[in-house]
Amino acid sequence: MMKWEHLLARGRFGDTPGFIPTQVVRSEFEVDYDRIIFSAPFRNLQDKTQVFPLPEQAFVHTRLTHSLEVSSVGRSLGKSAGEFLLKKYPQLTTNGITAFEIGAIVAAASLTHDIGNPPFGHAGEEAISDFFKFHSSGKCWEPHVRTEQLADLCNFEGNAQGFRMLVSKKFGLKLTYATLAAFTKYPRPSMIAQRDIARRSQKKYGFFINQLADFEQMGTILGMEKSSPECWYRHPLAFLVEAADDICYSIIDLEDGCTLGLVSFEETVKLLAPILKDKFDPEKLKKPRTEAQNLGALRALAIGELIRECVEVFAQYEESMCKGNFDKALTDIIPSAKALKAIADLSVEKIYRSKVVLEKEAAGFQVLEGLLEVFSKALYHQFYDPSKFSGQDRSILRLLPEDFPLKGWGAEVNPYPLLRSLVDFISGMTDKYALNLYRRVKGISFPGS
Repeated sequence: MMKWEHLLARGRFGDTPGFIPTQVVRSEFEVDYDRIIFSAPFRNLQDKTQVFPLPEQAFVHTRLTHSLEVSSVGRSLGKSAGEFLLKKYPQLTTNGITAFEIGAIVAAASLTHDIGNPPFGHAGEEAISDFFKFHSSGKCWEPHVRTEQLADLCNFEGNAQGFRMLVSKKFGLKLTYATLAAFTKYPRPSMIAQRDIARRSQKKYGFFINQLADFEQMGTILGMEKSSPECWYRHPLAFLVEAADDICYSIIDLEDGCTLGLVSFEETVKLLAPILKDKFDPEKLKKPRTEAQNLGALRALAIGELIRECVEVFAQYEESMCKGNFDKALTDIIPSAKALKAIADLSVEKIYRSKVVLEKEAAGFQVLEGLLEVFSKALYHQFYDPSKFSGQDRSILRLLPEDFPLKGWGAEVNPYPLLRSLVDFISGMTDKYALNLYRRVKGISFPGS
């Protein structure tokens, strides 16, 4: 059984044995939050779409605003859950753990939950995966990498990319083990012998194969246990991070859909009312307020109720989480689960499959496939088929970042780290940068035009 004394450890990668944190003004977990806020990968989220392309008139959410809101909800979930944990395990206070610290862990992990997402959202993930599965310039690498490495490339996962970025020395984040574990909703590699479909934590994967040693080190220090030789049990706070995301995208995507006219105000109210229960008062909607103001009030009440329900369920199943027996999404079993399912069903029909969203996704496939093609082909020609290395390839490679590893490769060297760096470059782009670079490398536009 996992122990909270270990699960809430303040250590980080690179700490020397016996290291004692010296922070006085900020806790180690607040330091995590601040480092994330000031990091380049987090800032890039401001130009990555959440669901909708950014319109000229109405405000809708970007990945940045979504992440900030998820973090806010996560902090509330973590603090409330922390108060429960400290009452149940008062010995935690001897380690200096407070409800605020537990809230800070969930807030920081929530802040990073989308940090590994590529341009164009989930369409971007599919585009990267499909490139290595189906495109000739992606499939050509298959004979040169190991089977488990190919599984990573052919099934790009934003969660795993996020973990890679958070442990990378390149960005200097050096987060605590506890925050990294709370971030990891899917504590397994991409290739496993058999997936247990009953376990939510095995639905996707959470780290690439070359981060396995990092994950094992983190798991050992935190006392995270395994459900199989290849898969770990979730850190219990990861359930709260997942719940914060589920709450926000369910309620706020609906709000955005209403703002853009894809869902009527009346229909939105009808979907939110079952969550509010006796707090719903239709008479208040008749007061001299705009629909936007009414919508904001309903959203706030709904999120508050969902937070309360999720904390109650967390408290109910906390011991089972520590034993690894509980492995479901909290929002699937709270009293409002049926209401959230109704919102999800309508969102698929009227929001996620709306014309504006589908057009954005189609463009994302073209842009990311096009970028991967030109850079991948140039790299392959240089190192694996030199007779075809052209002046165009040379020009393309000069567009790669200054720190891109362009030395030491050859026909006898496994190119997986090289391809990981290429995917880092492409997936780290903002939507606008990816689109503009695509136009330029394809000759559709010229610099300065």
